Amino acid sequence: MLSPLIRELIDALRVLPGVGPKSAQRMALNLLERQRPGGLRLARALEQALNQVEHCGTCRNLTEQPVCSLCRDPGRDDSQLCVVESPMDVLALEQSGSFRGRYYVLLGRLSPLDGIGPGELGLPQLIERLRNTPQLSELIIATNPTVEGEATAHYLREATRGLPLTVSRIAHGVPVGGELEFVDGSTLSHALSGRRPI
Repeated sequence: MLSPLIRELIDALRVLPGVGPKSAQRMALNLLERQRPGGLRLARALEQALNQVEHCGTCRNLTEQPVCSLCRDPGRDDSQLCVVESPMDVLALEQSGSFRGRYYVLLGRLSPLDGIGPGELGLPQLIERLRNTPQLSELIIATNPTVEGEATAHYLREATRGLPLTVSRIAHGVPVGGELEFVDGSTLSHALSGRRPI
């Protein structure tokens, strides 16, 4: 039988995505048996991050500063603004090294059934930013290819009609190195509709 403190540690570890009861139990026991210094370091880092990390006042990415380092970087391209659903998406794009513009993080996607509308995603602030940034010429919508992501992209397209912007959507389709016979029908449909001349 596990003690109450060990059970509490196991339950606490289960808040992490992908961590079930057995994984949480293994982690908790490993920390207690073999990794106490690492566990204390983890506890300190977690407490500091939870107390100090907030959302950037400009792009809504995670940062401990009022404005994140990406928004403060003078080397970024001010003519492009990429709209993403989460800070994880910013990280993925930055790791790809293929985008040097600015970001806006929605912190979700439209989902009326869950009570998530334009206000919860900061869309009024985004539209205001688009109106008041004269050097901005392209809005890149990089929401996920889910029903909610597509609805969010459609809403953004409609909300920006009339603004002097090129609005583009990231391509969806066959992954590099993929074979057509193993790609699902929905992905193939997106790939065909998004084709371009070569």
